[in-house]
Amino acid sequence: MAITREIPFDEIVASIRAIKARNEILVEEVPAPQKLAPFAFALTADVLEDAATGRFVLLHDPSGQEGWSGNFRCVTFVRAAIDAEMASDPLLCDVGWTWLMESLKRNDCEFLAPSGTVTRVASASFGTLENRDEDSELEVRASWTPTDGSNIASHIQAWIELLEIAAGLAPIPEGVTQLGLNSGASRSKSVI
Repeated sequence: MAITREIPFDEIVASIRAIKARNEILVEEVPAPQKLAPFAFALTADVLEDAATGRFVLLHDPSGQEGWSGNFRCVTFVRAAIDAEMASDPLLCDVGWTWLMESLKRNDCEFLAPSGTVTRVASASFGTLENRDEDSELEVRASWTPTDGSNIASHIQAWIELLEIAAGLAPIPEGVTQLGLNSGASRSKSVI
């Protein structure tokens, strides 16, 4: 079992709350599952125009749990609308997993025991619903064990980056500061 430095959970949560997502993403703190670990923290995120949605849960058990390989576990979910051409790509699931692994790497996240699934869903409507457009989605469900409790915020940043990629948002160039949204006053009050 990997040993992580013991950081008070409240300090970890404070570092998570200090993260600022880009304007197109609304991130909100939500009630965390109570029975999975002694300590838990959860967030949801929605990308404007319903391009993507997600959930992040941080679990902490100072004694660790079987299968975690440590005393923290990140559990995530990202769902994004995709076009039909992308949905038909046989490598899409591999690409979705690569997006997650590369986001973790770019954010200097050290971790163990990654696991997850990537699912593509394509829907066609029939009968009285036949006038609906076909729609497709990509879902990435994953969990992993951070090896350093002092760096948990970077794992949240990697998850937010995965949301950006899945939603098709263009990266913000390094050194560019994003301006606030004029009509987003009600959005900004609940962003971490």
